[in-house]
Amino acid sequence: MAANLRNPPLHVSMETVVQTAVERGYTAQGEMFSARDMALLAEEVCVCRVELLSGGMGGDNSRTILTHLCEGQPVLIPYDEDLNHEPCQRSGHRAHWAVASGVLLGLAPGTVNKEHTEPDPTLPWLLLPRVSSFPRPSPGLREAYILAKQGKSLRYQLWSLDSLAQSNDQLREMAPLRAGDGTPYVVPQEGVEAGLSGQVVLLHTGALTQ
Repeated sequence: MAANLRNPPLHVSMETVVQTAVERGYTAQGEMFSARDMALLAEEVCVCRVELLSGGMGGDNSRTILTHLCEGQPVLIPYDEDLNHEPCQRSGHRAHWAVASGVLLGLAPGTVNKEHTEPDPTLPWLLLPRVSSFPRPSPGLREAYILAKQGKSLRYQLWSLDSLAQSNDQLREMAPLRAGDGTPYVVPQEGVEAGLSGQVVLLHTGALTQ
C-alpha cells in the first residue's frame, strides 16, 4: 500500500514483499516485530528514502509526523488493532502495521492560511490543500486525526492521533498464545517493546537519490 503512494507509484506484489523480508531475515511467517527491519524493507521494496522515528508519537514527533503527512508522504505505524481495525491497547497482543496517508486537522478560527487552502465543494467548512501547496500544522491546532488503512480493512479510517499514539506506545509483548504455539517467529533480541514501541517509519516519496 505504501508503494502505491510513492511518487511515481510503484506496484509491488505481496509475494515480493514477503519473499524479500524472509530472505533478509526480517520475518519467518510474515510477522514484523522490528521497526528498524520494517524501515530497511520499505527502503528496498519501495525504492525511496526512509526515516525511522523513535521516542513516541507525541511532542515534536507529532509535528514531524503531521507535517510529513501534510506533504503527501506515507507513514508506517505499528499499533494494536481492534476488531474494527481501529487502535486499541492490548499490550502488543494484537500488533499490526497500518499505512497512514493523510490528516484531518481541527484548527482554531483565524489560524488558517487561506493562500494554501480552498474550501471543499460540498463541505465549505472543510479546507483542502491547494495543489503543490501543503499547509503545515499551525499553533492553532486543536485536534488531529490520521487517515490510515490496515491491510485487512476494506477502507481507510480516521483515527485520532492521541489514540493511535497511545496504542503505538504500549506495544510490549507478543500474544501469549502465539508465543507458545511452537511456530518460529523473528523477534528482536531485546524484545517486542524495543522493536516496536514508540516507533514509526516515514517514507520520503520519489526515487531514491544518492
